[in-house]
Amino acid sequence: MSRRRGTARRGWGPRILGGLVAAFILIQLVPYGRAHTNPPVMASPQWADATTEALFVRACADCHSNRTVWPWYSNVAPVSWLVQRHVDEGRSKFNIHVPGFGRDADEAAQQVRSGKMPESTYPPLHPTARLNSAERAQLAQGLAATFGDDE
Repeated sequence: MSRRRGTARRGWGPRILGGLVAAFILIQLVPYGRAHTNPPVMASPQWADATTEALFVRACADCHSNRTVWPWYSNVAPVSWLVQRHVDEGRSKFNIHVPGFGRDADEAAQQVRSGKMPESTYPPLHPTARLNSAERAQLAQGLAATFGDDE
């Protein structure tokens, strides 16, 4: 009798694993997150200085510009869904390549200062996006100087 229980238990493991593999394969058929479009650049900021531009490109541009660099894992669901959502949200809130989107520079600078940007999920996969406190302050100040009063 105990032998039957052991056999039954071993039978579930491969079934569960097979089900998970099948589910993973099926979710790859969902098209969301694979378009990887970079709309045309309609405007480019006149950066206050080269350091601000470099810090922005390093830590912000993948979600807040029309020049997103799409990593390999952005092709694999469900990660592709998260990446696409982050880019869509980022572009809708602050996009340096769309005229008028600099109007939210004060809020963007505050997000950088407070450590809310870049989002906590971004730097682990993009180590160069990690900003120390001095770089955060410099980027926030540069964003305010770049987009501040002229819009």
